Amino acid sequence: MDIRSKGVERVFRKERPLVVVHLAAQMNVRLSTENPGFDADVNILGTLNLLEHAVKNGVRKVSFASSGGAVYGEQEVFPAAESHRTEPMSPYGISKLAGEKYLAYYTNTMGLRHVALRFGNVYGPRQEPEGEAGVIAIFSKIMLEGGQPIINGTGKQTRDFVYVDDVVEALLVTLGEDVQGIFNVGTGRETTVNECYSIIKQLTKSSCKDLFGAAKKGEQFRSVLDVTSLRERFGWDPQVSLPDGLRMTVEYFQAQGK
Repeated sequence: MDIRSKGVERVFRKERPLVVVHLAAQMNVRLSTENPGFDADVNILGTLNLLEHAVKNGVRKVSFASSGGAVYGEQEVFPAAESHRTEPMSPYGISKLAGEKYLAYYTNTMGLRHVALRFGNVYGPRQEPEGEAGVIAIFSKIMLEGGQPIINGTGKQTRDFVYVDDVVEALLVTLGEDVQGIFNVGTGRETTVNECYSIIKQLTKSSCKDLFGAAKKGEQFRSVLDVTSLRERFGWDPQVSLPDGLRMTVEYFQAQGK
């Protein structure tokens, strides 16, 4: 259900969760720049609604999906560690950072434990390829259907693309009650959008051209995450390479189209 709704209270009363994994969000950066109020309504007030009911119903810990790209803004250090300054360039990034700050408040004043996981650009099977979804899902679906994707900006902008299975493992290893803090979840590898486009083009055997459109407001040019904290504390390392992850993602969309 909508995390802003009053019905959320019924779920907490019925299920009595010990841990809440909070992945719900308005995740469209472009929409956040066009309608900051809606973004704040979902990502800030919706999160507060969850946290209030969590405290009232004895939840011990919240695991929060933050954004490793959006909260840092334009990076000064590559890759960015969790200590990197936070200067979001979009309302989406601001709302994710606000979520982290509210979590810290609830921890300090009410004892609600938390982790904030700053995800890189998550991709993989079952990702929605519509609207402002992940660029990999969008490119894969359009190319498989014989269409022509548009690359926003120059395509030289970089991202830290992390496969969904590796993200799930990061969630699992940080679920323990004694685990608290902020952790980057990525690969530590910087990849351009053009590189992704080229690999997907080969995998789909597409004959599309390389067409470029306008850059999108609120999106930083370079983004890559330092995952040393997760590695040193939990022995976590991303296991799926970008070529393998892209292959499995394309194969999924191929199967869906049959």
